[in-house]
Amino acid sequence: MRELSLHILDIAQNSIRAGATEIQIRIDISTMKDELIIEIEDNGCGMSKEMAEKALDPFMTTRTTRRVGLGLPLFKAAAERCDGELELQSEEGKGTLVRARFKLSHIDRAPLGDIAGTIVTLIQGNPEIDFIYRHRYDDQEYCLSTRMLRRELEGIPLNHPEVLEFIAKDISLGLNGMPMEV
Repeated sequence: MRELSLHILDIAQNSIRAGATEIQIRIDISTMKDELIIEIEDNGCGMSKEMAEKALDPFMTTRTTRRVGLGLPLFKAAAERCDGELELQSEEGKGTLVRARFKLSHIDRAPLGDIAGTIVTLIQGNPEIDFIYRHRYDDQEYCLSTRMLRRELEGIPLNHPEVLEFIAKDISLGLNGMPMEV
């Protein structure tokens, strides 16, 4: 995938298929450490130790629509290509954590891409799920919680077009001043 935001979308969709009711997406950029860390954590059904080990195999999938599962293996390859790594932690009945680390300055690191569009797409298609999006760039931080938004909106659905437009603008404003690409 040409943008890291598409990997985030793919992993978050896996979380949704795993029955997650809360998905946390964290992006941590540190210029001092020269690293970009992306974490997607959910409270879905989780995986057994054996399934978690197999999840990084491109020829293993739980889907019935195709016989290969490329999401995690491609994300892992993208991280490793940039002197990084991908870590998968999962426990049955508790959820899953995917953590990818990239060397920030690596010439082959894909751009982050349209993260606001990714978050809005997830919320639009899954307004009942609690999404928590945190984005840190050195000492700057932005956070969005759909749980908090729901309380403020008092019954207006998160996937209402005006709400989605607000969310997209809020993310863009919240990330304003944070360089997206270094």
